[in-house]
Order: sequence, then C-alpha cells, then structure tokens
Amino acid sequence: MTVSSPSATRAPVRLRHRRSVRRLSEGQLGDLRKAVTLAQKIGDDRGYQYWAGIHGLPLPFYCKHGSPFFLPWHRAYLYFFEKQLQDRVAGVTLPWWDWTQNHAEGLPKTYSRARTAAGSKNPLASSPIQPAGRRDPKETRTWRQFNRSSRLPEDGEVHAALANRDYFTFQNQLENIHNAVHGEVGGTMGDISTAAYDPIFWAHHCMIDRLWYLWQLDHPGARLPRAYLDTALPPFPMTVRQTLDITALGYDYAAGTAAVPGTRRG
Repeated sequence: MTVSSPSATRAPVRLRHRRSVRRLSEGQLGDLRKAVTLAQKIGDDRGYQYWAGIHGLPLPFYCKHGSPFFLPWHRAYLYFFEKQLQDRVAGVTLPWWDWTQNHAEGLPKTYSRARTAAGSKNPLASSPIQPAGRRDPKETRTWRQFNRSSRLPEDGEVHAALANRDYFTFQNQLENIHNAVHGEVGGTMGDISTAAYDPIFWAHHCMIDRLWYLWQLDHPGARLPRAYLDTALPPFPMTVRQTLDITALGYDYAAGTAAVPGTRRG
C-alpha cells in the first residue's frame, strides 16, 4: 500500500483553516458531510475505506503509536486524507473536536446524531468497515461505547502536557491523553486496528495535531532532534521535516470556543 502525489507537499497558494467542530457553519458542515459521503462510496485508493485501512487493518500497520514519530506521522496522515476529501468537495477541511470542553454534551452532536436536521443519514455518525478491516466478520459498521460515565480529558491535563519544553516528554504525555480518548469512545475507536474507520477519529486527531501546533507556537525551536528530521513517514511521500510547518502544508487552526489555559489560541 503506497500513497502517491509527492507534489502535494509543495506549499499551496491558499491557506485553509481547520475549525472547531462546534463552530462549523451550516455550509461548512454540509461540505464535510458531502465529502465524507462521496469518499465512503469510492472503492479504490481514493476512498474512505482505503484511507481508514492505512492506520490499522488490513495489514501492514503503518501508524506510529509509541514511537518518536507519533505526531509527525499522524499529521501527514490527516494532511493526505484531507487532500482526498478536497478532491471530492473543493475547500473542505477537517474539523477538530476539543474534548476538554462541553463534557455534559459528551460526543459532539455533529458526530453522535444518526440523522441530520434534514432527516438524511449522517455520514459522520458511523461508517462501513471493509471486510479486510474487520476484527469480527459481523462488525460491518463502526460503533461506540461512549456513555454518561465516560471521562474525557480536562484542561489541566492538556495544560500540563503543553508546559513541557522537551519534545519527547510532551509527545508522550499527549499520546497518553490521546489514548484515553480512544478508550472512552470505545467500540471501533477503542482498537488501534479499526479506529480510523470511525469518522470521529479524524476530529480527535485534528485536536491532537492542533495541540502539537500550539506547543510549537509556545516553544519555538523545540522539536525532534536533527537526526530524526529526514526520516520518511511511509506510506506517505513526506519526511518528518516536511510536517513541521503546517502553513507550508496549506492549513492553519482557527480560534476555538475556548483556549487551553496558558497557551495561545490556534
């Protein structure tokens, strides 16, 4: 399994902003739903199933959990998946889910409601799982175990991670927070081999990528050691160095509904 289009890493002409899922306009939400719906209908390497499978099943596993490349690899993953969505609907961007806010709401309604306000099926609530991506042959669609007793991360936990100046200490703490969210959502998201099939995976990882971006702003010059910078991030035609500047990749993070205490807003 490989990903082509190395030219996609060149700096684009226009900077696009990823927004909080809770601050999407009706038009932006409609574009996101349309792009995901269209991607879910494609059966080749442009489709949703293919991209979800890169993270886990079908083998081989490409994701870099528990490694020095956890953050760069997932940034590349989001970047190339977003490019595929933009091929379906021009200008669409992935939103981020700030799980430190609105705990009473639980999962954002954008992702939890089975139907849209217009009564159509919500493509962000669940997705099919291709046969080669199933842990169980009967697990044909994504599912969740999130409930009122589920505990999502608090501001203080995130702030403690962001306060670290050492990249590896920061990444390790952030990955632990990331792991907890996967576990609390549960179901398909609770297993690394299937997590990316759940549409909320992408919003969760955009939050992780956003926090790395905020950390970069607050700790200029602090990054992976030089020896790691030219490491490739397969299956993507990108190195660690090429992931470090998100504006060079053509995106930025719009301000959210609340800032993490002690950090700049992204």
